[in-house]
Amino acid sequence: MHPVAIGFFLLFIAITLGITYWAARKSKTATEFYAAGRSISGFQNGLAIAGDYMSAASFLGIAGMVATKGYDGLIYSIGFLVGWPIIMFLLAEPLRNLGKYTFADVVAYRLKLRPIKILAALGSIAVVILYLIAQMVGSGKLVQLVFGIPYDVAVIIIGTLMIIYVLFGGMLATTWVQIIKAVLLLSGATIMTIWTLSLFGFSPEALFKAVKETAGQKWLQPGGLVSNPIDAISLGLALMFGTAGLPHILMRFYTVPDAKEARKSVFFATGFIGYFYILTFVIGFGAVVLVGLDKIVSIGKGGNMAAPLLAKALGGDAFLGFIAAVAFATILAVVAGLTLAGASALSHDLYVGAIRKGESSEEQEIKITRVAVLLLGIIAIILGIAFKDQNIAFVVGLAFAIAASTNFPALIMSISWKRFTTAGAVASMITGLVLSVILIILSKTVWVDILGNPAPIFPYKNPAIISMTAAFIVGIIVSLLTQEPEAEEKFEEMKVRKYLGIGAE
Repeated sequence: MHPVAIGFFLLFIAITLGITYWAARKSKTATEFYAAGRSISGFQNGLAIAGDYMSAASFLGIAGMVATKGYDGLIYSIGFLVGWPIIMFLLAEPLRNLGKYTFADVVAYRLKLRPIKILAALGSIAVVILYLIAQMVGSGKLVQLVFGIPYDVAVIIIGTLMIIYVLFGGMLATTWVQIIKAVLLLSGATIMTIWTLSLFGFSPEALFKAVKETAGQKWLQPGGLVSNPIDAISLGLALMFGTAGLPHILMRFYTVPDAKEARKSVFFATGFIGYFYILTFVIGFGAVVLVGLDKIVSIGKGGNMAAPLLAKALGGDAFLGFIAAVAFATILAVVAGLTLAGASALSHDLYVGAIRKGESSEEQEIKITRVAVLLLGIIAIILGIAFKDQNIAFVVGLAFAIAASTNFPALIMSISWKRFTTAGAVASMITGLVLSVILIILSKTVWVDILGNPAPIFPYKNPAIISMTAAFIVGIIVSLLTQEPEAEEKFEEMKVRKYLGIGAE
């Protein structure tokens, strides 16, 4: 057990619990609980979005992937980043002007409320649970490494803290925890990168040369992780369009006062995220040379502890303590955001939108949200234990595939295509959700690695190329075969609100 690490851990927990207490006193109404009272500025929200996005999968998973698979880890770095222009130019403004608390508000704006809300909630829950698994695995491994306690116990502790933050603090606490975490993470990763490069005369070329000598030429060439071209395209599609379908990211656009601040949020978030992903590449390669592959994989097959091990190699137990605390903050902040998004989908979309047909008191809605938080926390703990040996960036890649297949096609068609109908949206979302989940189960990740079967039924690791394409095609065909005059009439009204924000909350 490292005293410095324990000190940083306890300090972070004390600060964030203090924020949660402060936020709990200010979060009485549904708008305050779900959207922080729409009081967050564009810059603050940009930092919070970056904090939400720079998850354990990014810091631990991508650094581990670069360390254990080489060049192909860059696919994840770039893929996670390139979805942001889509959000910036296509979605930020319509989301803020048309929605209230979740992206389903936008899809259902001119379509029939009930079926859209049910499917949007199911899609969001599937994405949130997979994303939560990745964070729980990362946190469990990290706490196990630093404190030397069993993995299962570590996951239970993290799950309990996560439930406390969201249960009492809502979006306001989650946002400020994200902002603090983003600043800590960017600072920690910057120090690690500068420290690593200083050992190679600040020459990336010298670092690459050392990687070649340590791990071989193949570490600098493509094909280490994704050798099948269809798999590579499928992964790229999932990462690029999945960002635009992540419920916990889309939910953040309702915390700012107007569309202008929503666009500013994306501008700042993209800058912070792009800078961070450049750093993870240096950290991953630095770990290969300064820690060694054998040591990295000896702690876990996924290589998720490459960054903390590099921190120990650079600055001993003190720096490991700081970086571990930063990673811990990263995980807690992200799981809080995810849990809030999942609970909102269950309460606002499923309970209020589908079961109560849009009629429910704010007190009742918040009460259901808190029950959902408890439920999601328990599910995350159980699945986090079951998936303990998976690389967390890879698991997040699967969450992106479901988001790209279920949420993105219906969202983009509902705001841009007049002929899109409720039947088309329902068919598109069912196709994307069912196909992506079934193909993931039949792929090597679950069918072979988790269920123990000898060979996968679905040959590719990522299903997006099939499931997302099918969701678009089915949505277009069903919309062309059906008619919904009311939805077409409302499209013109929606355009005015989408571009000018007239009537937006």
